[in-house]
Amino acid sequence: MQRSNIQAWTRTGNMRLRVLGSLLRVGYPLAFAPSPGCPFGVSSHSGYHLRRGNARDAPERPLQLQGDISQQGPPRFPACRRILLIRPKMALANEGNYRELRWFTPWSRTRQTEEYFLPRMLQSLTKQETVPFGDAVLATRDTCIGSEICEELWTPHSPHVDMGLDGVEIFTNASGSHHVLRKAHARVDLVTMATTKNGGIYLLANQKGCDGDRLYYDGCALIAMNGHILAQGSQFSLDNVEVLTATLDLEDVRSYRAEISSRNLAASKASPYPRVKVDFALSSREDLLEPLSEPLEWKYHSPAEEISLGPACWLWDFLRRSQQAGFFLPLSGGVDSAATACLVYSMCRQVCEAVNNGNQEVLADVRTIVDQLDYTPRDPRELCGRVLTTCYMASENSSRETRDRAAELARQIGSHHIGLDIDPAVKAVVGIFSLATGKRPLFAVHGGSRRENLALQNVQARIRMVVAYLFAQLSLWARGARGGLLVLGSANVDESLLGYLTKYDCSSADINPIGGISKTDLRAFVHFCLEYFQLPALQGILAAPATAELEPLADGRVSQTDEEDMGMTYADLSVYGRLRKVAKTGPYGMFCKLVSLWKDVCSPRQVADKVRWFFCKYSMNRHKMTTLTPAYHAESYSPDDNRFDLRPFLYNTSWPWQFRCIEAQVLRLESRGCQDLDGVD
Repeated sequence: MQRSNIQAWTRTGNMRLRVLGSLLRVGYPLAFAPSPGCPFGVSSHSGYHLRRGNARDAPERPLQLQGDISQQGPPRFPACRRILLIRPKMALANEGNYRELRWFTPWSRTRQTEEYFLPRMLQSLTKQETVPFGDAVLATRDTCIGSEICEELWTPHSPHVDMGLDGVEIFTNASGSHHVLRKAHARVDLVTMATTKNGGIYLLANQKGCDGDRLYYDGCALIAMNGHILAQGSQFSLDNVEVLTATLDLEDVRSYRAEISSRNLAASKASPYPRVKVDFALSSREDLLEPLSEPLEWKYHSPAEEISLGPACWLWDFLRRSQQAGFFLPLSGGVDSAATACLVYSMCRQVCEAVNNGNQEVLADVRTIVDQLDYTPRDPRELCGRVLTTCYMASENSSRETRDRAAELARQIGSHHIGLDIDPAVKAVVGIFSLATGKRPLFAVHGGSRRENLALQNVQARIRMVVAYLFAQLSLWARGARGGLLVLGSANVDESLLGYLTKYDCSSADINPIGGISKTDLRAFVHFCLEYFQLPALQGILAAPATAELEPLADGRVSQTDEEDMGMTYADLSVYGRLRKVAKTGPYGMFCKLVSLWKDVCSPRQVADKVRWFFCKYSMNRHKMTTLTPAYHAESYSPDDNRFDLRPFLYNTSWPWQFRCIEAQVLRLESRGCQDLDGVD
């Protein structure tokens, strides 16, 4: 996991604070020390008196010395390299994408600390034998610093509430918060609300990079004070470390708190935190003329922009850490595979931008991937041609339009494109079956049964997967280049939820950058790429109906569409997905929600039929979720049971009790004229 840090400048005089956090499973050890060269000064504010609300008139109090710290000049080496406190994580995330064993609350409300013996290796470095370990805060000569860790900001009663009442003025949070579409709004709201109600300065540092699995940590560090954002870090970046700075005045925190009488009353009853007293100050009296940072308005990415950046950064991390030479993508000419191709192109744009900005680590990684030590990427299209191979796998059921759309998109993004015909392989496999059984299956339009029709579709899909892996392993060899390619999948979250895919077809791949993104959001992303990346080939792809092209054409035109096959629209699927996972509804609960939500467009009978059909298809195909390609986690209703959704994959598809309840409710509503929905519960 990569780390990010924030450096914040605050001021009663000029305060300098550096916060470093490293992600551990149970706790984050945080070490606070003055930055090198920090002016050593002593203000008139004791950390003890700040919580009582009378800091301005408080007399100086001697603070406990932490080892041999000089009273003159900046702290010497032993002080600058000491661990002052290990503050463990008090609340573990245990929902959604997390699978923790338990809620970790080892201390009572009295907040205990104990002496922790450092490992001998650290003892030799810091010249310390023990350090305080527990739920405590740091009291410097001029302020008080507390720490939250990741999930604690999201809990109903966050530690910053009690810390703030007890006089803590600066809150730090070394977070490991993964990206989900539209999640940045929640983060910003939580931080601004924390400092609005209680006052104070909040520094949020978040991890950045891929966790080696489905998650991507998107940075998005910030500095806030008294409900205002003072500094915003980048969201999605190829840089390993980012430093934020802001110049703030601690007196603004104190005056803000003094105006909130209800807070001051609550502070008088607050349970005190153990304080680790530190004999240095973070401020200096000489820097009173430093200009203060002004509040700013947070700039949010649109969901389409988030998709263009987050999964692209995730792809880059996967590529460079897997030490492969690029990606192989079956490009069908539809929206899903086109969106995946655009993500690789977006990745190439970000790599070129990072190199142009002087990022030497990215440059070294690119040279390793393309196996050329003097290579410097300048043009995203040229780089895309080196790291992305696209392939249109035609069959007798493929239309000329999709073939042309795939080839044109490949030309515009610069990928190395291959066009081939899989019919010889399909006929060979079907021929093996005919030789063994004496029977030849037919498509439905040629008089075959539903079973024959489905089997012939699946053969084409599975052969495409075999061909994809063959070319991923050998296409670079055939071109005289080293290495292999990672196969990219392109099944969206809605199709995966319903099981509208063939087990072990070309949806089976090494990784899937769009497997956690809805069809609705993908279309918005492709439209964004059309305008922002100037890829006119996407216009025809967006206008064409979504189709798998696995059944015979009718007069040379597509006779099969995805929504007709599924029996529902992609827009409906997104609604079903959120109700099933986020709202945790079963068939009857979903019916009760939708009969009101869709009352203007559907009768109760129609809603019931839709819900029944969805749950029949969902439960019938649930077994396919066990084979889903690991996908970028971007939606809260991801059906990937390997990591996120641990529900059973064997259901009774008739749902007898739930469907009976739905039918009884429909009959009840129909008998009352279908207008009064108040009785639905």
